[in-house]
Amino acid sequence: MRDRTISAPLLLLVVTSLASGCAPGQAPEVAPAEPDGDQDTVTALNARHEPIDTPPGDPVPGLGADEQARFADGKDEFEQVEDIAEGLGPVLNDTSCAACHSAPASGGGSETLETRFGTLVGGVFDPLAQQGGSLIQVKGIGAAGACTFTGETVPSNATVIAQRRTTPLFGLGLVDAIPESTFAYVARIEAVLFPEQSGRAGRVQDIALGRTAAGRFGWKGQVPSLHQFAGDAYLNEMGVTSPEFPDENCPGGDCSLLACNPMPGLNDDGSNVAAFEDFMTLLAPVRRAAFGSQALAGRRVFAAAGCTRCHWSTFRTGRARSPALSFVTFHPYSDFMLHDMGSLGDGIPQGSASGSEMRTAPLWGLRFVTRYLHDGRAATLADAILAHDGQGRKARDSFAALPAGDQAALLAFLGSL
Repeated sequence: MRDRTISAPLLLLVVTSLASGCAPGQAPEVAPAEPDGDQDTVTALNARHEPIDTPPGDPVPGLGADEQARFADGKDEFEQVEDIAEGLGPVLNDTSCAACHSAPASGGGSETLETRFGTLVGGVFDPLAQQGGSLIQVKGIGAAGACTFTGETVPSNATVIAQRRTTPLFGLGLVDAIPESTFAYVARIEAVLFPEQSGRAGRVQDIALGRTAAGRFGWKGQVPSLHQFAGDAYLNEMGVTSPEFPDENCPGGDCSLLACNPMPGLNDDGSNVAAFEDFMTLLAPVRRAAFGSQALAGRRVFAAAGCTRCHWSTFRTGRARSPALSFVTFHPYSDFMLHDMGSLGDGIPQGSASGSEMRTAPLWGLRFVTRYLHDGRAATLADAILAHDGQGRKARDSFAALPAGDQAALLAFLGSL
């Protein structure tokens, strides 16, 4: 099979030609991965250019029998309610992955918010780890031995408090299958063509590979792979340890309480983490809604307003472990870069991101989201756009200056994703 992943020279050539000038009425837009990559009336096309058209929560089409079984087993584990005998706690945010990732189907997002905190000491962020920071676990397992484990609270000396919304997992196996080199290409193209809005590729530690890698997942781009995403969430959201995340969180920062932990040591041998990874990897993207004339016009407005400088429409996977995820053209509407968002940043440094930097949020599946931005502060898409700051300010101002009809068209386009 011919490897048709993004080529840096090809992208630079096509993007440069687009940026050099546009005919009247033609929107400047970041180039797609290949010549027909902008035909995004569907969310993704497989290597044979057949649409991936599945209901939310279903696996990607074209899986073999073994992969279908792994997806089903992974979904069972994802939805399984953990208990203390399986290592749950002693502090946690919920008892299953699906408790937060549920809308509109298992693997989706929700309005659930988690809280992070810290303080600034001489201008340097302190996560207050000795007081349970930076992530709050809101529940405890209750009485255990001489201890009673309850949910944590934000300490009074925290000066930075931020909330993070639960995001959908649909299609993330495609993001995991983007070639590592692509992220460097994207950063280079942005730096050349629009340096004022250009992002940077976050670099974080890939625990399994023992090296740094591009940060692809999380509001701060702090996670490099779905495998690591699974292990990290198992520990920090449910309190279940595994080989790559062997250390329990100290409740409220008090590590002496772990003497009462009813399930010390490793709680999972890695098999459940692998099952979560299988489910997320093979979970299909959701098909976009019908693409009407207003949304089509709005897509052009979206590009002309400069939104595509960060929300790139098209990526292409490389050769993945699953043939069903190999050489897939898909439309996440993100560059997966870190951008300085000024006042819209949450103040929490994480991974390689500073307090004001955020990873560009993918927009596919946006029609299933009910609250917007990282902390859910925006009740409408228009509010979300108008809250942009820092490197997003120019696009925000462009949107604000649009005639009402163009604004409505752009919002219709976003509502179709």
